[in-house]
Amino acid sequence: MNPKHFLWHVEGKVGVITLNRPERKNPLTFDSYAELRDHFRALGRAPSVRAIVLRGEGGNFCSGGDVHEIIGPLTKMTMPQLLEFTRMTGDVVKAMRHCPQPLIAAVDGVCAGAGAILAMACDLRYAAPSAKAAFLFVRVGLAGCDMGACAMLPRIIGQGRAAELLYTGRSMSAEEGQAWGFYNGIAEPVLAAAMEAAQALATGPTAAHAMTKTMLWQEWSSGLSECIEAEAQAQAICMQTQDFERAYRAFVAKQKPVFEGN
Repeated sequence: MNPKHFLWHVEGKVGVITLNRPERKNPLTFDSYAELRDHFRALGRAPSVRAIVLRGEGGNFCSGGDVHEIIGPLTKMTMPQLLEFTRMTGDVVKAMRHCPQPLIAAVDGVCAGAGAILAMACDLRYAAPSAKAAFLFVRVGLAGCDMGACAMLPRIIGQGRAAELLYTGRSMSAEEGQAWGFYNGIAEPVLAAAMEAAQALATGPTAAHAMTKTMLWQEWSSGLSECIEAEAQAQAICMQTQDFERAYRAFVAKQKPVFEGN
């Protein structure tokens, strides 16, 4: 995996995606959207990578879609072309949620528009004190229902708070984000906190983490009885893994289990 429109490297069992256009606060383009989608899809076939950190270079996370390279051209597109684009950006979020590894966002500085969506679509989010997240679609005359925001954001921070951010486009501070449950913590430097969380997850039972992620996503649209049955089946599958047996043997021996991801 050698992406052209962002940086990718692996530290041990943790993969790091770095949005790397710092001179413009790391905006997204048509090409970077598509490559992120394909990269997250490919990560499902990379078992040696067991957790992923998403970050931005230069003190900002992501300023959203590039005004000149995306928003300008969109004003000249036909409806079929526009729908092709909006479906493609939504596919980025789908790929993130279906990617089996836990995703951790390290957010600092500007985190706006589609950048805020990328952070939202991660499993865990850590913020620098400087982080300012804004779902600012309304500021460019668009609805807040972009890339799954109206489905996911209320589940993370609550309906009323999500509605305020989506209607007004105002920035959410790091302190607000932590108090509302958007961020799991505030840290400086934030990358170190995100990497620590990722490394801890990467030493855990990979198959079980993947199952947890699958069920967290799947059960949003299910009733309680369906969820209980689905979780019964999911847990039974996890009980067949070698990591489960390793954990039992370590417990009996009064040792800490060493998970191998199978």
